[in-house]
Amino acid sequence: MEFKSVKDILTAIKNKHVSAVELTTSYLDKIRQHDDELNCFITMTEEFALNKAREIDKEIAKKKFRELAGLPIAQKDIFCTKGVKTSCGSKMLDNFISPYDATVIEKLNDAGTIMLGKTNMDEFAMGSSNENSYFGPVQNPWDVSKVPGGSSGGSAAAVAARISPFASGTDTGGSIRQPASLCGITGLKPTYGRISRYGMIAYASSLDQAGPMTRTAEDAAIVLNAMAGFDPNDSTSANKSVPDYTQGLTNNLDGLKIGLPTEYFSEGLDSGVEKVVMQSIKEYELMGAKIQEVSLPNSVHAIPAYYIVAPCECSSNLSRFDGVRYGYRCEDPKDLNDLYLRSRSEGFGEEVKRRIMIGTYALSAGYYDAYYLKAQKVRQLISEDFKKAFKKVDVIMGPVSPTAAFDLGSVKDPVSMYLADIYTLSVNLAGLPGMSIPAGFSNQLPVGLQIIGNHWSEELLLNVAHQFQIRTDWHNHSPADC
Repeated sequence: MEFKSVKDILTAIKNKHVSAVELTTSYLDKIRQHDDELNCFITMTEEFALNKAREIDKEIAKKKFRELAGLPIAQKDIFCTKGVKTSCGSKMLDNFISPYDATVIEKLNDAGTIMLGKTNMDEFAMGSSNENSYFGPVQNPWDVSKVPGGSSGGSAAAVAARISPFASGTDTGGSIRQPASLCGITGLKPTYGRISRYGMIAYASSLDQAGPMTRTAEDAAIVLNAMAGFDPNDSTSANKSVPDYTQGLTNNLDGLKIGLPTEYFSEGLDSGVEKVVMQSIKEYELMGAKIQEVSLPNSVHAIPAYYIVAPCECSSNLSRFDGVRYGYRCEDPKDLNDLYLRSRSEGFGEEVKRRIMIGTYALSAGYYDAYYLKAQKVRQLISEDFKKAFKKVDVIMGPVSPTAAFDLGSVKDPVSMYLADIYTLSVNLAGLPGMSIPAGFSNQLPVGLQIIGNHWSEELLLNVAHQFQIRTDWHNHSPADC
């Protein structure tokens, strides 16, 4: 049972060409077939899924249709799910059963989706390769010797392998867009505040943003309608009306102004990736778009600024994991101090501990002004660069990642790994929407095109992406065994 899109699935269920139970069973079978090799899922929720599917089928029999009735989905294991383990890819939360649903989970449940399971991820969303998970690395479905990208690697690989038509992701510094690029799917990071962060385990509170990971831009628009909106439980949620993101997909792109940042096409960009990106730009020119160079001069400071701001916030956010209230607790602590020390040192992985220590140092007395305050000033300069650019152009385009997917275990140096996010970090620091769409292949591995918009321009981004996907078929390519 193969459907090309979320839209096809919803139509088939509504017209009773397939039941929710049949569809759910089919996807659960696919997961059993492929996931031993790919390691996309941490937790399967088979019983929950089938019960929900039966409920949806009864509703449809009574001609009651929810917005996303019967759509099987995968949820990144960073979202709290009532009665289901929420691990965040960490030993620290391996025993944590959430007592409530995150708002994203609640919204998608209410829309009629059926959760197949919780996807693997870099521990506490800290990573660019999905090799930092306590539950082992995820393999890229296009080549199992390669990384899928991170931190939403399990979600990206699940959609790419066609074992889930849609998966949720989160993007703090590129964690939706980079794995979407490396796995050849569509991934959208909305404007900061567009989707509620309530119940999403925090890494860096001023940067984290949830978003959809799908095969196509049209699919992303359909599910974003259900995910987006104001949430009084989240102080960072924007009280702003949500348009119907599917309405503007067919708009003509004639006269669209596309900016190409000179800083995104310099040393460090793989020639194969650059070729794919430039070919995609030419496709937009054929649609009537106008291309011009723009400059984002402070983007060169994005990596050092991000790797001060994010660790500082994670140092604060992860202080709650202390072995006392919930989560991992060390065995036979001698006293309270020993409990704290050993629970945290044993419960957290190496990369998480590294970032906590960097953040704690940068926030400590005498260093706050030198590091954190300076990083926030650079962040403001990066934001101003984008404001100037968007006075001249409608969207900005460029690569998502400097390379296609790299070998598992090949990048040992943390700083080299951080460079994988060089084209994505600025978007998070500025709170802008950005997405990755499949644009071609380099050395038989997928390459994504990054599209960046001004605040609240998700509708335009989805339109720009959809028009490209009407004229190309890169989004229809799938790994050989899937």
